[in-house]
Amino acid sequence: MALPTRDVVGVLSDNMRMRGSVLPVPARRASRWARRLGLPMGGPTVLYTGLMYQIIPYIGSLSRLQARVAASPLARFGGLARLANRASRGYGLALVARPSRQEQAELDRVPGNVVRLLRAAGVDVGYLYEDDLYTGALAYDLGSDEVVASHARRVAAAFARHGVREVITIDPHTTNMLRSVYPKLVEGYDVRVRSYLEVLAEHAGEARAPSAGRAVVHDSCVFARYEGVLDQPRRLLAAAGVEVLEPLQSGRHTWCCGGPAESLYPEKAAAVAGERVAQLSAVARDCVTMCPICLVSLRQACGARLAVRDISEYLLDARRSQAGVGVST
Repeated sequence: MALPTRDVVGVLSDNMRMRGSVLPVPARRASRWARRLGLPMGGPTVLYTGLMYQIIPYIGSLSRLQARVAASPLARFGGLARLANRASRGYGLALVARPSRQEQAELDRVPGNVVRLLRAAGVDVGYLYEDDLYTGALAYDLGSDEVVASHARRVAAAFARHGVREVITIDPHTTNMLRSVYPKLVEGYDVRVRSYLEVLAEHAGEARAPSAGRAVVHDSCVFARYEGVLDQPRRLLAAAGVEVLEPLQSGRHTWCCGGPAESLYPEKAAAVAGERVAQLSAVARDCVTMCPICLVSLRQACGARLAVRDISEYLLDARRSQAGVGVST
């Protein structure tokens, strides 16, 4: 028995209204990686995480919990769960879906990896700390248009308040929201938005002879179909000495990882992810992703068939191993 779609979308929309995120994560916890690196507050160019990597472990945990509830008599009480979540101002859901410390720590590493890679390329960025807000990507995908439009204006106001003219993003969904969706929702919005992969590709050297292993690339649907980020990750991996392999469906014709449909259709999402794992594992044992949703979805489906890692890990490991190349901490 699946959970009622109305209740699932309702809970996520309620959280957007109340806390500005589908799953509220304490701002200080979500930005502690930046304090460790001593990033300055604000400035004309900032790194913007949109909290996607920080939130995804919670969403993965919530999906597992949701699957257990959907298979039990509790599924009929989705409306009561929504009322309880409202009463807790959204934090009830975050508490029951809390992931393990290991899951949180691993996904927390990615923003720090990106900063180190940018610094190595000579690109300095600021950070907005408590104003690094979730962009509303999942709520937008689920059709909560009015909630997202109101939230987009809040994000744009934060950019203006901090003097931000350019944003460097770290995931495809945040890139798409800030670059392609927000201009339709916020009058006068003129912030330049680029993925860190696009920025780093401008500084990438020639392809190296493979020395850092081989890996199959899983393209993000959002990057491949909507934002044109296709060649950049491959150039960066090749310059890092990784032999890049292609699965059966790649580039603009990439196969979906199954997410974020697991919020509404967990069985269908699992089947799609399982098919993608079969395609990827037929080519290589190691897989590169560039999206937190893809990372978690494929890992949940792959078992021992595939080792899935974020592209930032590959690029940082390669830089650390290349003689004479330093990566600031």
